[in-house]
Amino acid sequence: MLDDIDPFIGTAATDLPRSHGLAATWWWPKPQVGNTHPGATSPLGMVSACAYSGAYPTGYGRYAKNTEGVPEEMFDRLEASGFTHFQQSGTGAIRKYYNYVRVTPMVQPLDALGESWALRDEEARPGYYAATLDTGVRCEITVGNKVAVHRYTFPEHRSARVVVDLSCGGLAIDLGRTVPLRAQVESIGRGRAQGTVVMEGVPLSVHIEADTPGWRQMLWYDRRLIDGGTRLDFDSIRHTTLRPFGLLFVGPVRAGQVVELRMGFSLRGCDQARVNLERECGTEQPAFDVVRTRTRARWREHVGRVQVEGGTRARRKVFATALYHSLIKPCFADDESPFWPDAGPYAFDVCTMWDIYKTQLPLLAAIAPDRHTDLLESLIRVCEEEGNFPIGYRMARGADRFFRQASALAHTALADAHALGRPGIDWSWAIVHMVDDLRRMYGEDFFEHGMVHPITHTLDLAYAHHCTAQVARALNDRRLADDLERRGRQWVNAFDPATGLLRDSEFYEGGKWNYSFRLVHDMAARIALAGGDAAFIGILDRFFGYGADPVKQPGRCPQPAEMAAGYALNRFEGLNNEPDMEAPWAYHYAGRPDRTAEIVHAALTWQYGTGPGGLPGNDDSGGLSSWYVWASLGLFPVAGQNRFLINAPAFARTVLQAGDGEFVIETSGFHESPIGVDGVDRDPPPQYVQSATLNGEPLHAAHLSAADVHRGGRLHLTLGREPSSWGSGIRPPSLS
Repeated sequence: MLDDIDPFIGTAATDLPRSHGLAATWWWPKPQVGNTHPGATSPLGMVSACAYSGAYPTGYGRYAKNTEGVPEEMFDRLEASGFTHFQQSGTGAIRKYYNYVRVTPMVQPLDALGESWALRDEEARPGYYAATLDTGVRCEITVGNKVAVHRYTFPEHRSARVVVDLSCGGLAIDLGRTVPLRAQVESIGRGRAQGTVVMEGVPLSVHIEADTPGWRQMLWYDRRLIDGGTRLDFDSIRHTTLRPFGLLFVGPVRAGQVVELRMGFSLRGCDQARVNLERECGTEQPAFDVVRTRTRARWREHVGRVQVEGGTRARRKVFATALYHSLIKPCFADDESPFWPDAGPYAFDVCTMWDIYKTQLPLLAAIAPDRHTDLLESLIRVCEEEGNFPIGYRMARGADRFFRQASALAHTALADAHALGRPGIDWSWAIVHMVDDLRRMYGEDFFEHGMVHPITHTLDLAYAHHCTAQVARALNDRRLADDLERRGRQWVNAFDPATGLLRDSEFYEGGKWNYSFRLVHDMAARIALAGGDAAFIGILDRFFGYGADPVKQPGRCPQPAEMAAGYALNRFEGLNNEPDMEAPWAYHYAGRPDRTAEIVHAALTWQYGTGPGGLPGNDDSGGLSSWYVWASLGLFPVAGQNRFLINAPAFARTVLQAGDGEFVIETSGFHESPIGVDGVDRDPPPQYVQSATLNGEPLHAAHLSAADVHRGGRLHLTLGREPSSWGSGIRPPSLS
């Protein structure tokens, strides 16, 4: 599985074969680019490192900021001015992103710092990135959890340099620069240095060690050397006063000489950064191969928790890479919180919660349960310290910056964790914060009126009340649970009974059709509100394009009229975006899991592929990738309800290491099906579940409890080429 991963998937504009069938009727409103990067990462680690061009949004690549259509190019080639640390993965529409502490190997004078050179011969594997600058320097980077190690192989030169720029931050787009507020840099000597920069309210410290025997090391400011100086201090920096600053190592090199730079990072000062470096790099030098080997082993352990058998080479590559992308974020920096002094888990880059809470967080709960618990513990601590659960949380001060996108999403993951009996969380304390958070921002209006606009927040808050009620009831607080459940039933206020859809409102990244098919906690009542099974299936069929003509996707710089016409289609966004990503499974609740099979099959066939253009939209911290993982396994988690829905898998046999158990999904009657890249001119037929057994006993329902999956077992699915009645008689549970 590890060798199938291709970190370049998603780094370029979407480039997939022309869709056939249902998939050709779906319309893509969001950017057609994965926005991933190929840099070195560690599973759920604190540090990443990659070539830096300043492009949007990761700092890698060629693209300018865009919010819809095909991205415009900032550069006509892949290039880099150095290599930076801390990158997002797959996100979009947020202007400033990290890229701190730029390291640049040079054979030019310091005045050339900031110039970009073409990248050649790129390589990327989990935990490793390499490229050659057209200056002739071969550049390799690996990372551990809190460290990065750079290795540069130089051509012969009498005055080579490795320049560290601590002033770097953000992107090379309008208003994209991140300016340090305060900073200090110290040259300790003998290849050692350290410094701290305060970026967006967070003190980021780095301890540096370089293997540069016989080289000089000096501080520099505004591209001028400070000969003999050992320390720079900046008590206050502004956009108007910022000048580049940092340190460099300089000396002669023979052809093929290798220079290694080791960097330990911390959010709690230079001493801890040094300890982090010593812990991960050890005392034996050089450390590059040691760190790379350990990180590769961690990747092997993590991706090895899901095994698949069968499938074409292309499908395995896409699946393995999707699993890889699902395990890059969030970042865990244990004992590193800059905002509270205690030891314990600290997680950031929970970006963006509204994209990952349905698919990626349940995946972490299954294959990285300890880290999932750590994430929840960290979110509880953020709520305790800052007054609310974050909707998105970065390595920056402020947990309330994304509240307009959604409300009270952490409650779903907390409810699932409690239902699974996860240890390590003080639930009597957690429920206090869950309840308090329901009254923040839009929650106060919901509390008073039972409905709030944007109307999707009504769904969010009603669902969060239901999730919190389940925890309260399990904790024997019946009065609280009854009150919360009563308010949770107010999801009905969001819908217009005349249409069976959400009421008119403002919507984030979609329209009312895209949000109308959420898997609410009372789907039986939801279907009745729409007029019953037949009526509900009818509007779902229209939404998914049954009988519709193929559509044209937005191009580069689409005009408002073109986008308005696309939104007017009221069509599934495919996997270009996440607001309706659970909608295919709404058919299960109306007794038509065969429809789910057709739609999921179309998405897996035509919406993902190999190569840099292999993602249909922003991966959003693994939101799209984790959807692909679950869909390929034939399972879909209903976040907040402790439940999985069953569908035909994309592989003959899979093994999921969920918690301490091994859940096996095996099939009979399975036939291989190509993805678009394998069969451009084919639209392979879907497969349908004909019957099922769980641990040898007949299973007539198309759903399982999450506990069934997490404790381990064997699900056997008999598949066929024609729809069957399996799963239509026993609907997934609903509140009513």
